[in-house]
Amino acid sequence: MGSGIAQVAAHAGFTTKVREVSDPLCQRARANIEKSLAKVVERGKVTPEQRDQTLGRLSFTTTVADLRDCDIVIEAVVEDLEVKNALWKELDALCPAHTIFASNTSSLTIAAMAAATTRPDRMVGLHFFNPVPVMKLVEVVRTVTTSMATFDAAYAFAQKLGKEPIRAKDNSGFVVNLLLVPYLLDAITQLEHGVASVEDIDRGMQLGTGYPMGPFTLLDFVGLDTTYKIAEIMFDEYRETRYAPPPLLKRMVLAGMYGRKSGKGFYDYAVDPPRVNDLGL
Repeated sequence: MGSGIAQVAAHAGFTTKVREVSDPLCQRARANIEKSLAKVVERGKVTPEQRDQTLGRLSFTTTVADLRDCDIVIEAVVEDLEVKNALWKELDALCPAHTIFASNTSSLTIAAMAAATTRPDRMVGLHFFNPVPVMKLVEVVRTVTTSMATFDAAYAFAQKLGKEPIRAKDNSGFVVNLLLVPYLLDAITQLEHGVASVEDIDRGMQLGTGYPMGPFTLLDFVGLDTTYKIAEIMFDEYRETRYAPPPLLKRMVLAGMYGRKSGKGFYDYAVDPPRVNDLGL
């Protein structure tokens, strides 16, 4: 997500600094961006000159202090409030008062991060969707302390990136995940109940609703560990059973079956085309 956000920002003409926790991760981020740009050049959507200009606007660092002069900082670290707030506190002490802090969180509330800073009026949510260079949507989230000027600036920034922003209230899950996560969790529950197979549920939702992919393909793409973490956060927020992670999801995460990222989830990606895993149901 961070690489994708950096790519679209640099492509839109913004001087962009990417901070990673190690040099190898910086190198991997740059490689991911170069690979992504190569694809759009091949498709004729970006010229080689535009690609080179985009790469020229990017710099990479492992030092948080190198972000001190940024006008906006977009955080896309692990979905853990303690980790995020430790970063925000560090940035809060470094960045000038005008700097806007924006979180790409998909399930945590912006208020929970704003409270960790001395600039709650300058904290906003900018929730991008994966893959960032392709997906047009950005949820712009205003919490109770966000100033209207900050919200308007963040909304305009998303538009300058070529995105289509929507306004969202600061509730866990915002708009899309508030509706999407229960759907994904319910698909797992119905699989556990023996309603239909992985393939038939996926095919049914594609053909019956026009979705580009079924729920299990999407779960593997998002990451089962990520989905499990988001579900736990949302269940803790709302205390509604529709946000509770099903037992099968927990078992798969414990087994290291995270989806595409680990090579195994509801499907086995060691073969082409991927085949459904035997989950012992």
